[in-house]
Amino acid sequence: MVDQRYATPWEVLRELERGVPEGQPRYLKPALSIPALDRIANSHRDTAAAQRMPAAKPKLFLGFQQERKTA
Repeated sequence: MVDQRYATPWEVLRELERGVPEGQPRYLKPALSIPALDRIANSHRDTAAAQRMPAAKPKLFLGFQQERKTA
């Protein structure tokens, strides 16, 4: 039987960032840090964050839209 591990994207990113050797490129922007993002992540309960998600998704996805090129 294969053991499955469940993790949130934040948990995986935090592990990746901590495992980067000194002097190697980081996954986070220089202005961000794991402790600062942990404070933000811990400032909201899971249920409250889930309730805010429907309003946040459209704003997030608007940032992904690109202009379509015409032929």
